Amino acid sequence: MAKVLITGMGAISPLGTDLPTSFAQALAGHCAISPAPADIAKWLPNVLLAPAAGEPLPMLDSKYAGLDRASQFALAAAAEAIAQAALAAQPAEARRIGVFVGIGFGGAHTLDALYQRFQNAVHSDGKRNPVMVHPLSVPRMMANAAAAAISMHYGFKGPSNTYSVACASSAVAIGEAFRAIRDGYLDAAVVVGCEAMLTSGSMLAWNALRVMAKPQETDPARSCRPFSQDRSGFVLGEGGAAIVLESAARAEARQQAALGELCGYGCSSDAAHLTAPSSAEQVYAMQQALDDAGLQPADIQYLNAHGTATETGDVVETESIRTVFGSKDESRLAISSTKSMHGHLIGASGILEFALAVMAMRSGSLPPTATLEVPDPRCDLDYIPLTARHGCDVQAIMSNSFAFGGSNVSLVAKRYPA
Repeated sequence: MAKVLITGMGAISPLGTDLPTSFAQALAGHCAISPAPADIAKWLPNVLLAPAAGEPLPMLDSKYAGLDRASQFALAAAAEAIAQAALAAQPAEARRIGVFVGIGFGGAHTLDALYQRFQNAVHSDGKRNPVMVHPLSVPRMMANAAAAAISMHYGFKGPSNTYSVACASSAVAIGEAFRAIRDGYLDAAVVVGCEAMLTSGSMLAWNALRVMAKPQETDPARSCRPFSQDRSGFVLGEGGAAIVLESAARAEARQQAALGELCGYGCSSDAAHLTAPSSAEQVYAMQQALDDAGLQPADIQYLNAHGTATETGDVVETESIRTVFGSKDESRLAISSTKSMHGHLIGASGILEFALAVMAMRSGSLPPTATLEVPDPRCDLDYIPLTARHGCDVQAIMSNSFAFGGSNVSLVAKRYPA
């Protein structure tokens, strides 16, 4: 089986318009959370959002102006990762390079615009015809729109697969691309996670779930508070992140430096409840990833937790991590939830958090759980409260993504060469 290397990464996130800036802002403990704009606040005055730090379209060719916002994020993040990997467009071996995308809700902005058009037509003087919409509306809304756009733009003719697994979408995309390369079906893959659902309709639906954070009185930017005694839920964010994966043979043949080795992937399903998590299956996903990597729990120095700041989720994840890695006194494992700063990007969360974890491994600087002032006694692990840690020896990392619907994913990466 082939070793799978990470040769490029990119992101446009609430923390920055590229991955280095996003990571620097995470290390600084910057919380990119703000009140909702007027069109949402008029219905939901207390809702908070984590919008992207910049617009994706100026980074792209103007021909992509008609794409849904989520696809624009995907293209922008992919461009950064592909440039770092020096991956050529229209390659001779195009059928050996795939595109794998994770997204929770494709086409949210396109769909919202269609509903607004219909509503405006119905309440106007009757002269506007709501039936007359753009002929590409359906392709723009399809979940695989981002994968198609990347495949066509760069001429990659391998499998173009899209995974929609709620909060685990892009983590699954990473894992399935990893398996395709490791098992010899592909030589390389561009993996992307994207999400853009900060629309009125989407926010009304999310608000009904009662999982959204309440504004913190003294500083609303610090309202997402994973593992804290006073946590009240998560904040939805938007953006995209990307990584390029290659077989070691391909990367070494073209003398491309590796950022790390992706070496473990575990996934499981709770098969129990639509929204309530299961510790047993989270444990299985983590153990499966470690076994896949040929590593022991003691070999992992940093874990980017799912850490959504929900009442049940944080306690169950703490229990799961403790089962695998031991208590705070038994383990040297440092953990953080970077959702405290960039919010929850749903389909893009898994890959953004994995990329931040790889950056932490490479730099020896660990991002904090920036809002962890008073820990919940039930969440008693080393969650790196408030400030980043520097000068750490990190040889291997894990990243967890646990989704509504009961899907659990754990990914493991290590230094390359070890």
